[in-house]
Amino acid sequence: MKILITGVGGVTPRSFAHSLRKYSKYARYEIIGTDINKYAIGLYMNELFNKTYLVPRVDAPNYWEEIDKIIKEEKIDIAIINPELEVVEWAKRAQSYDFPCKVLLPDYNLASVIVDKAQLTDALMPLGIVPKSFTIDKDADIDEQEGKLAYPFWIRSALGSSGLGSMLIKSAGDLKNWITINPNVEKFLASEYLPGRNLGCKMLYYNGKLVRSAIAERVYYIMSKVSPSGITGNTCFGRLVNDEGVFDVAKQAIETMIEKTGAPKHGFFTVDLKEDADGKPMVTEINVRFVAFTQAYAAGGANIPEDMIRLLDGDPNFDMEFKLYEFEKDMIFLRDVDEQPIIMKESQLFS
Repeated sequence: MKILITGVGGVTPRSFAHSLRKYSKYARYEIIGTDINKYAIGLYMNELFNKTYLVPRVDAPNYWEEIDKIIKEEKIDIAIINPELEVVEWAKRAQSYDFPCKVLLPDYNLASVIVDKAQLTDALMPLGIVPKSFTIDKDADIDEQEGKLAYPFWIRSALGSSGLGSMLIKSAGDLKNWITINPNVEKFLASEYLPGRNLGCKMLYYNGKLVRSAIAERVYYIMSKVSPSGITGNTCFGRLVNDEGVFDVAKQAIETMIEKTGAPKHGFFTVDLKEDADGKPMVTEINVRFVAFTQAYAAGGANIPEDMIRLLDGDPNFDMEFKLYEFEKDMIFLRDVDEQPIIMKESQLFS
């Protein structure tokens, strides 16, 4: 089976590929990778990818020409699109174009709204499942922001992921300085500080039905010292979690957005949540892509990349009944740069 995976310079697409190579028994895979950066390590990982291509940016005039050529010449069966900008552009094209390969894409209108954290927060605010928040333009008068939220509060870019522009703000001076040193961020989202667990809930919808979900907790981040917030978007220590309450909030959030945009229940999403002081999960963002520790989920028994492939391939033996993956108790994962993740019991740490 020929699989195209885009953005292989990123950890997440490579994690998807590892999930198929190491943990999937469904098929034999020939995996083709693409990236826009000639220095991207994934382009040269011959043991993981059978062939790779350097391609233009998704907003370049010749992007589709090059992608279409690869799909045709390589006879791609299934395409896996991971960078969010690419997901949105593929979804946009799918409105008026039938791809010659199979690809699982969310509705374009839904994707366009939920990747904007500010729009998402406004839409979910009446439900009480998002933190109190407000937006700040980069040219805003800082004095006018006083009193909107009590210090400390959290700030980050209203668009994008991986902790872009994130910082715990403790004073008006912090806010002014942080906006000044992040000139490329056009709009920030300020939110009340939530001290509880940092969670990710994966949601796989197919043809109107939620079929698979799995939850994990992010505890510490790789190279956290390089970021003032301590968040780099790449988890080094996490837990595989069984928590129906977290799932219920994540489902409420994504299905509310599906209803508001009139979108079909179709696509893959990662709902990020943070618990407040009382342990209540609050939605902080929804991504239209997998996350970097996808391979850790697969190693723990939740191989959602394989689930997606089986659905797109029309596997008659795939169980369409919904499954919230349940992990062994006490399971954690450890990750680091240039190393494969380790799955083990948390009780075994330092033993």
